[in-house]
Amino acid sequence: MNTLNVLLVSYAFPPAGGVGVLRAASLARYFPAEGIRLDVLTARNASAVGTDPTLCYEIPAEVTVHPTFTLDLPFGLKKAIKRRITGAMPPSGQAGAKPGFLKKVIGNILLPDPQVTWLPVLRRAARRIIRKRKIDLVLITVPPFSKVLLVKKLRKEFPRLPIIIDFRDEWLSTGIHLVGFGRSERAFRVALEAEANAVANATAIVAVTEAARRLMRSRYPQEPGGKFHLIPNGFDATRLLGSASSPETRPDGKIVVTHIGTVYTTTDPGTLVEAIQSLPPEVKNRFILRFIGQIAEPSFRQALLGLGEMVELKGYLPQHEALAAMNETNYLLLINHDPLNVGGKFYDYIGGGKPILGAIHPEGETRRLFDELRAGWWAANHDVEGIRQLFIDAAARGDSLAREFQPNRDKIAQYERKVLAKRYAALLYSIAGRERGDGSRTAVAVPAASGD
Repeated sequence: MNTLNVLLVSYAFPPAGGVGVLRAASLARYFPAEGIRLDVLTARNASAVGTDPTLCYEIPAEVTVHPTFTLDLPFGLKKAIKRRITGAMPPSGQAGAKPGFLKKVIGNILLPDPQVTWLPVLRRAARRIIRKRKIDLVLITVPPFSKVLLVKKLRKEFPRLPIIIDFRDEWLSTGIHLVGFGRSERAFRVALEAEANAVANATAIVAVTEAARRLMRSRYPQEPGGKFHLIPNGFDATRLLGSASSPETRPDGKIVVTHIGTVYTTTDPGTLVEAIQSLPPEVKNRFILRFIGQIAEPSFRQALLGLGEMVELKGYLPQHEALAAMNETNYLLLINHDPLNVGGKFYDYIGGGKPILGAIHPEGETRRLFDELRAGWWAANHDVEGIRQLFIDAAARGDSLAREFQPNRDKIAQYERKVLAKRYAALLYSIAGRERGDGSRTAVAVPAASGD
């Protein structure tokens, strides 16, 4: 068999949990069946929202994982420090440096993001694995975005080695506001230079939405259009068995609406809370709002708790438990203020087969997919009256839900992770100029148009 030897660089990897782990974990799960011998370079003590050891059981034994050490702080401690130095949680009764000064000092050190402390170890480990394991291609998935700094360093040592950067989020327009300790002009300059160098030295760029791919392409018009590709995120059908079934009617007759995933800036629930508060009492009392995942900001938690007994904050759960909760819900809740990026939860939602109530950017990629896949019902993310009406309609729908909700299952099936991994494998073989393990040359499934 004509095996392709690939090094996947992913900061977080099982047993680390959270949605950011799933793309790398799914590639590791399905690549071996596509004739790819995979090595994974990861951080042993990655800062993650939680752990999910069950994901390890899905990684084939032939995948070789190389865990390394990083100086990055644990997730909870890092969040606490960030809140402290940005003034969201000022120290009480303590003398010393002002939060603004600490923010500037730490922000100037940890650029382009706090995970940059992994880079010295990462470079040495990558160089060693490439030589020892006779690597044919390196695939670097970001965020953390500081990993793009590895591209230029590897290019100097391995001038002909294919290197691909997999952008799970668009960086300079949205992602930069979610990472690091500051949003200074210097931080943006560092990020801009880092991305430009990485794109220039990379063999190919992969984005997860068409809007993000086009935006990146437009930033670097000097690069060939065929350098920029699209492989979207997806869902794993094997983890969603039974979730499409209707939940048993609760004795209290409540309608359960569930949000899965971290609540942070691009999923700010403020407008949702305002809309829910404006519901007539007889409608509001019919709902239970269940949030499974971290609540990133104290103000978001406070706003949600202000809705009273109708809200349940479950905190972080391993993925299999979070997805199993879909069996007990009538609707799934989606909030997305980002016009470019599509939250990973959206794909699990559509794979689960449950209708979605969405408060989403009206001109964003999420809305485009929402309509194309007939995923449920949505209102503009800042439209209080529109979101309010979503819940009024959901309360009135009752037994007609099964008739009114008709998702496009054929198109949804294209986002199954096993299917996407096959497409990704075809892209890697094409870039490496190699034949597949079965002796065939498979066309790249989603090439970028050279003229755009």
